[in-house]
Amino acid sequence: MFESDATNQHHNPEFNKLFPEEDRLTRMNRDFRFHPAATTDPQALTREQIEAFNRDGFISPLDLFSEAEIANHRSYFDELLARVLASGQDNYSIKTAHLLYGKVYDLLTDRRIVAYVKDLLGENVVGWGSHYFCKLPGDGKTVGWHQDAGYWPLTPTKAVTVWLAIDDADRENACMKFIPGSHHFGHLTYQLTEESDPSILNQVVPEAENFGAPVYNELCAGQMSIHSDLLLHGSEANASTRRRNGLAIRYTTADVRADLDWNQKGVLVCGSDPSGHWRNPQRPAND
Repeated sequence: MFESDATNQHHNPEFNKLFPEEDRLTRMNRDFRFHPAATTDPQALTREQIEAFNRDGFISPLDLFSEAEIANHRSYFDELLARVLASGQDNYSIKTAHLLYGKVYDLLTDRRIVAYVKDLLGENVVGWGSHYFCKLPGDGKTVGWHQDAGYWPLTPTKAVTVWLAIDDADRENACMKFIPGSHHFGHLTYQLTEESDPSILNQVVPEAENFGAPVYNELCAGQMSIHSDLLLHGSEANASTRRRNGLAIRYTTADVRADLDWNQKGVLVCGSDPSGHWRNPQRPAND
């Protein structure tokens, strides 16, 4: 039911033609082992929280921004979303936003967020991803059970995702859900979804509940969670009358190697990158 190396069930010519990037990912020699946090003197987290991350694969909730701070960012996102929708894109299309918008770059490099991440990843930390997951009221889209590591051309799997709640996120408006401990099973076998599937992702791990009982990641606006790139997670459709928006910010260690030019996205947010593998772009002028 799971894979401990880089192989996948797809190795036929027709698949390679239809999904060339997927094929490149599956042929990479990636290390899918979980690397537990080894910090013995954490500065932002407690030792109990680090133990919980190693055991369960996530920490939640973590207090971050005041009501005024998150209200300011919510107003910024409202304007950004209006611009994006007016340009013909959809509410899920604001990706790698730290390379486009200075205010998102500021969140990626925010010292309070980085302090939490540093306690898990160590001294040398790179922030490389930023994606708004905005589920509008009545949005019929789901996020199927998946592992982030399966999508990412990174090795070894030492990445985490910070999920910053821009709006309140609860079961009613389709907050994230996790399967605790599922990060210990390596790279799980997945299926590609059909075009008719309501999931916004193209992968789903079938029968994910076999790995444990789901827990719901309910957060107040301004709080955040952190989860491992190997943790099974997803979310249901937002059938409520309230929006559910969160910013997923991705971090890894500077010794991790990125293929497919993903190192061009990486910003050194803490420590050093002795090899110079990550490009470390500057803050964009455009907010």
